[in-house]
Amino acid sequence: MKPRKAKDLRELTDNELVSLLHESQETLAKQKFQHALKQLQDTAYLKILKNDIARMQTILHERQSLK
Repeated sequence: MKPRKAKDLRELTDNELVSLLHESQETLAKQKFQHALKQLQDTAYLKILKNDIARMQTILHERQSLK
């Protein structure tokens, strides 16, 4: 899976971004669990998810700071 671009994330509304953030956090938790059980094939996906989550949180924080 490719990392999400900040440009694409900025085009989303706040509600869509929050929804996507929660979905990504749930996916990360599931992937970490699979990694702990040695069932995860693509460990690089964990880093991509973490970076995407951080990117989404940054954009949300920027938007809240501007209000």
